[in-house]
Amino acid sequence: MSDLFAEVNAYQPLADRMRPQTLQQMVGQSHLLSAGKPLRQAIEAGKLHSMLFWGPPGTGKTTLARLIAKYSDALFLSLSAVLSGVKDIRSAVEQAKQFSGITVLFVDEVHRFNKAQQDAFLPHIEDGTIVFVGATTENPSFELNNALLSRTRTYLLKSFTEDELAILVKMALEDEQRGLGRQKLKLEKDALSLLVKAADGDARRVLTFLEILADLEIDGLISLQQVTEVVSQGHRRFDNKGDIFYEQISALHKSVRGSDPDAALYWLCRMLDGGCDPVYIARRVVRMASEDIGNADPRGLEISLNAWMTYERLGSPEGDLAIAHAVIYLACAAKSNAVYSAFNQAMSDARETGSMEVPDHLRNAPTSFMKDLGFGKDYRYAHNENDGFAAGEKYFPDDMSVNRYYQPVNRGLETKIAEKLNFLRSLNDKSD
Repeated sequence: MSDLFAEVNAYQPLADRMRPQTLQQMVGQSHLLSAGKPLRQAIEAGKLHSMLFWGPPGTGKTTLARLIAKYSDALFLSLSAVLSGVKDIRSAVEQAKQFSGITVLFVDEVHRFNKAQQDAFLPHIEDGTIVFVGATTENPSFELNNALLSRTRTYLLKSFTEDELAILVKMALEDEQRGLGRQKLKLEKDALSLLVKAADGDARRVLTFLEILADLEIDGLISLQQVTEVVSQGHRRFDNKGDIFYEQISALHKSVRGSDPDAALYWLCRMLDGGCDPVYIARRVVRMASEDIGNADPRGLEISLNAWMTYERLGSPEGDLAIAHAVIYLACAAKSNAVYSAFNQAMSDARETGSMEVPDHLRNAPTSFMKDLGFGKDYRYAHNENDGFAAGEKYFPDDMSVNRYYQPVNRGLETKIAEKLNFLRSLNDKSD
């Protein structure tokens, strides 16, 4: 029985076995680790500073932390913010104090610590008890305390390219000590291409896929069909409500604003493929219709609302097409942010001016008492005026200057709206 447990405990995933032991074995992150780069020089010289590694899963954050400790002959301590609390932080600090050399304290998913937990590191970073290395998949400026950010340097880690993932696969297939070299495996034509595409920039994922495939192979050749079956359940990277989520919705919105229907459709499909709730996208599309198209093409809002309603009635995949319909229409439509700008300016004035009184002539007077107070007196009913317009009438509070928030652009229907407003304003000028 004990031998059985020993065998189970001895298992080490391929992704962990292939973890680089030297900087020379590192693949990717050349913007940080190429010869002459500051971080590489600091690691090689053993001159450490507290830092944060920010990047998607499977980009080598933990590996880098381990290498930093190794190159500095430092004690490496690791905490997971998912499983640890202040008690664990104190225990790690005590270990660091008892160690005569440098201690690297690695904190994975550090953004999951609350403010008090993050603050617990500060005095020990400042007095040199620990070299703090945090790893996060979330934007540090949103998720981490300013006090902790000010004591660390942030490094952005990038997703692996397909070429870099292909190098990792080749290394794993050839390495007889840590990898799969003893099995003499080969990948069928096009199998490697599909494998690295499915990994979506994640080194851990590509090696996990490869390990599963190695267990399935029969004659030493991993076929395209086998890869297809293994990766078919995988999902594209899409951290719902995380950084990647907001980056992709931003890319969709800006593609629509930039009148690029093809890019807009691509980002829409990326989000749908990644598992984003189509109703959320539909809501954002309605927002785009008002913010970036506005009165230049009022049909954009109608089509967006119809797409939302269609999706709610049909669901996926039929309703997805209606959202795509709206996205393409908005991307091709005439653009105007005049409504958006006018709303923001008017809201700013409304907040700054406070509770200014409604002018008496604009007040409703449903009772004789209110009429005796002068409510509604001298109000001019626009439908009874020439051109259906009461030239010279004022609708702002008496103590407030007349402002022009809405400035139509010379595109789409707003060209006609601008002509109409200019005509009405000329009547006001004549009246004055």
